[in-house]
Amino acid sequence: MTFHVRAFALSATLLFGISPASADVTIRYLASQGGLSAHELAAELGYFDGAGITLENVGYAQGGPASLVALAGGSVELGSAATAAVLNSIAAGNDFVAAFPSNGINDEAQSIFYVLDDSPIRSVEDIVGKTIAVNTLGAHLDYVVREALHQKGLPEDSANLIVVPGPQLEQVLRSGQVDISAFGYWQTTFTGAALKTGGLRAVFDDTDVLGEIAGGFIVLRRDWIEAHPAEAKAFVEGSAKALDFARENPEKTREIFARVLADRGENADVAQYFAGYGVREGGLPVERDIQFWIDVLERQGGIPKGKLIAKDILYTGADGPVAN
Repeated sequence: MTFHVRAFALSATLLFGISPASADVTIRYLASQGGLSAHELAAELGYFDGAGITLENVGYAQGGPASLVALAGGSVELGSAATAAVLNSIAAGNDFVAAFPSNGINDEAQSIFYVLDDSPIRSVEDIVGKTIAVNTLGAHLDYVVREALHQKGLPEDSANLIVVPGPQLEQVLRSGQVDISAFGYWQTTFTGAALKTGGLRAVFDDTDVLGEIAGGFIVLRRDWIEAHPAEAKAFVEGSAKALDFARENPEKTREIFARVLADRGENADVAQYFAGYGVREGGLPVERDIQFWIDVLERQGGIPKGKLIAKDILYTGADGPVAN
């Protein structure tokens, strides 16, 4: 099924019968189940009106790495993935640019690793040999587990990760199919619904491991940015503005969230549990958002030292470097 998101309005030049300076562009993307991305919120708020941009939802992504594969293959114009997954994709040869943080982690919006109340698991040390449900492999939750174990001096691969879609995280935990369910920072809607039922206990969260940092990025192809510089700039600025809107207007954002989910045929009730995007004011990244994961991947041997440089990966547009 293909969903169309309102993201275009006639500009003043069209109203007066004058040809626009550039052709309209359609940005195809894959949505996240139970989620509302900043660019989707921006479209709903009319932030792309007059910018020559139309968003087109062409389905759902089964995790960030899958959206990057679609981006590399040209079936979408933007991807969304955890920072480590983005860096691995760039290191593999894809000329991607990290446009803006899709989400961030802080004490309000974070990924939390839950167990049942009666579980003996009470610390990171206890997850060795245990089974953890995550939404996908090779992305944020995978690397958080590895980094948590590393910080405790334990083998980074000593927990067993299995892939479980977000809507089933609570079910597999309560049924005993896994020891731990990891609810990502982008899945706070599922977290809220699970906690409402009760009987769950948090063991640790990604802020404990990483501190406040961007959790992932919206990613564009560099050749697309070069072909559509004005639209790319309008897209990034409108989306960053939507991140600020969500922080300042949480209740209105939840209302929009619920409406979008209902339009998709999803459970709109979970929108009430949306905890925000966790992105710093202004919606801009800082170099640590990228550099932290470059250092981790270099340490793990995933990328050669010096192969990736943070400032070369971050989108700067026409306004200079990213925030410091």
